[in-house]
Amino acid sequence: MPQTMKGVLLTGNGGFDKLVYREDLPVPPVGPNWVLIRVAAAGVNNTDINTRTAWYSRSVTEGTTEAGALVGYKAASAADAGWSGAQHSFPRIQGADACGHIVAVGEGVAAARIGERVLVEPVFRTPNSGAYAAIYFGSEVDGAFAEYCLAPAAHVHAISSAYSDAELAAVPCSWSAAENMLTRAKLGAGETVVITGASGGVGSAAVQLAKRRGAQVIALASPAKQADLAALGADQTLDRDVDLAAHLGSETVDVVIDVVGGAGFPGLLEVLRRGGRYAVAGAISGPIVALDLRTLYLKDLRLLGCTVLEPQVFANLIGYLERGEVRPLVSATFPLRDIVKAQTAFLAKQHTGKIVLIP
Repeated sequence: MPQTMKGVLLTGNGGFDKLVYREDLPVPPVGPNWVLIRVAAAGVNNTDINTRTAWYSRSVTEGTTEAGALVGYKAASAADAGWSGAQHSFPRIQGADACGHIVAVGEGVAAARIGERVLVEPVFRTPNSGAYAAIYFGSEVDGAFAEYCLAPAAHVHAISSAYSDAELAAVPCSWSAAENMLTRAKLGAGETVVITGASGGVGSAAVQLAKRRGAQVIALASPAKQADLAALGADQTLDRDVDLAAHLGSETVDVVIDVVGGAGFPGLLEVLRRGGRYAVAGAISGPIVALDLRTLYLKDLRLLGCTVLEPQVFANLIGYLERGEVRPLVSATFPLRDIVKAQTAFLAKQHTGKIVLIP
């Protein structure tokens, strides 16, 4: 094994200058029940930018925009700036998506696992700390933006698939978020679902996963990306700024899968049928929304926050991929050293699917 590796360090909250590419980082030692993975590809996610800009702090009320980032920078020392509600520690190797091969194992892990092609389940459940206690790969512990990374063996899943490393690296964070929302919302065959932000990593995954369940999918995105979503199986594609109630009618939808939030939130509840389910795992347009409690209780709606994965979600995704029931969508790849170019392209929101880094 080499002693050093290439990787990107996040040195603090702020702009792109906080991302430092290095070629002399130490390869981390493997502890008990963990494995060392040689990273073949690593996906880019909103959480990478949100962590860098301290967007998770409650002092930020803007969406994932430049204005929101500026507020986040000022909140960099806030105690609530991390996924877990705690302050981040730096430096940190980010990257929630890892596809690669196991090259070493710690005590308690079978040596036979060395050589496995794997995906890392990015939300690590914390033993004996409650159902929703977790640490986050690339956030509270180092992640995949390096040549090597560590992960608990229980959260490292072997996969046998013809998909490329880049395609598989598009899966862990976005696809598990999408499948987790669909699982929590109990979307069933024949039901109608509205998916916001449908051209992004989570949204485009949700389109495929909802179709796999036999649902009728209404995908919201900019006009330029609607053909891509139709090709993924969406039954209807609508402009992201459409008046949903005027277009679809009130109480016409069973489930909403939302990663956008912002000003469009009341319209999403308006189109839900009585007893409908709303699941959320993001707030691209803004975390602060208008909620009329009468809509919530008079319609018997269920609002579902979704971060920590249900236990079956990631194993189910591995099965879907191995059986070819879904296909990851990669918009572009960049060398790891070009992470700033990759994040700039990501923030431009001109792509459909995922942007992936190659160490």
